[in-house]
Amino acid sequence: MSVQKCGKFDLRMCHRDADLARRIGAATALEVRASGMHYTFAPCVAVTRDPRWGRCYESFSEDPDVVKKMTSVVSGLQGEPPKGHPHGHPFVAGSKNVIACAKHFVGDGGTEKSLNEGNTVVTYEELENIHMTPYLDCISQGVCTIMASYSSWNGDFLHSHRYLLTDILKEKLGFKGFIISDCEGLDRMSTPHGSNYRSCVLSAINAGIDMVMVPLRYKLFIEDLTYLVESGEIPMSRINDAVERILRVKFAAGLFEHPMADRSLIDTVGCKLHRDLGREAVRKSMVLLKNGNDPQKPFLPLNRNCQKILVAGSHADNLGYQCGGWTITWYGLSGRITVGTTILEAINKAVGDEVEVIYEENPSAEFLSGQNFSYAVVAIGEAPYAEFTGDNSELNIPFNGTDIACSIADKIPTLTIIISGRPLVIEPRLLETTESLIAAWLPGSEGDGVADVLFGDYEFEGRLPVTWFKDVGQLPLNYGQEPYDPLFPFGFGLTCRK
Repeated sequence: MSVQKCGKFDLRMCHRDADLARRIGAATALEVRASGMHYTFAPCVAVTRDPRWGRCYESFSEDPDVVKKMTSVVSGLQGEPPKGHPHGHPFVAGSKNVIACAKHFVGDGGTEKSLNEGNTVVTYEELENIHMTPYLDCISQGVCTIMASYSSWNGDFLHSHRYLLTDILKEKLGFKGFIISDCEGLDRMSTPHGSNYRSCVLSAINAGIDMVMVPLRYKLFIEDLTYLVESGEIPMSRINDAVERILRVKFAAGLFEHPMADRSLIDTVGCKLHRDLGREAVRKSMVLLKNGNDPQKPFLPLNRNCQKILVAGSHADNLGYQCGGWTITWYGLSGRITVGTTILEAINKAVGDEVEVIYEENPSAEFLSGQNFSYAVVAIGEAPYAEFTGDNSELNIPFNGTDIACSIADKIPTLTIIISGRPLVIEPRLLETTESLIAAWLPGSEGDGVADVLFGDYEFEGRLPVTWFKDVGQLPLNYGQEPYDPLFPFGFGLTCRK
């Protein structure tokens, strides 16, 4: 599917369609269960406040209200709890649903200088009003687990923050599921700051972490945890609370009754119904930023029965670039990494049989002058990344994308498509020369969803879930700030309707 990658959902959800998010969650649950797993680390309900953050695309929006709306994916993954279900208690409807995980608690989208695993410096009121509110909606839907953040709040690690994990999340908000550490979360506390590992185990468990992801130092973890319990430094009541919470989730998920994979679900993996759902999400998330240099003569929709089309750019025929990070590998890859349709392939399928489609990734001036193209479609954007490898203080379009698009647009009427996990720097010359400009985000495997709106089979519905800045010197820049002078404001999105 184009909308779910290794349990992570992202900025493609520009449609604000809560029901679509729920349906995506339900489809994802089927495919996860078919693989034999009962648990997915989704959704990420971080409120991203700065596109320089390397995990920006895992967030739904800079606006907590939009993020809250999209938490409906929890009900898709787990099933919708019945009326009267106790507040905060975990809920999984049945064998076609999975345990969900809201993450990363809390404030990971608002770190200083937008550094991954950084420090969020805000008051408690700001933390509560901006970053914490989506968790209330997740808890009300019976989310089973919540993952602590690698990041810190005002200098204190979230993994050892008893006030936020226990006093607020468990007691004030009434969360009855379990809190899980991030992968090697305790190691992140120990290594850079010189603390010994045992003290990190002590502070994290006593702070409220119930389950710990320890992929490497698990023998040391077991030894240290056993010592701390036997010495009384971690009280048995804390262990009992963690065990009770974990068992509560396992019982809710029916793990003891149905521990094995359901082989009857295997045909749901990559099925047409789910790919169509991904395609729907892609076309509903496309944001039209510009449509023609003359308001009376819109450039889109494109003519599918013209004579000759040029398709160009680093992202026009690269499935891995469409998918981005967290796909097949941690950081993602270039090329045909999975089953799917590129933008070039989608255009070829969408146009008439008599139309000539020519692909040239980086056409020369001589090539452009020697052809008689009706128009060009140029796809440019980012290479895949994940987490800290995506932290970026410049946000320029790589691979000479701007130069390529402008050189083509100077000679041929051009539609430029930006493939990215976040807003990037759009130079004035690109905005001026290209006839039309689209933010397609990361359309994943379903390039057909892009073609659906290019040729007018469907209308543009996407609206910006984040502010599109003019230059990085403005960042962080969010709706409601003063002054607020973006290139495209939060919520912006054109349609082709006259």
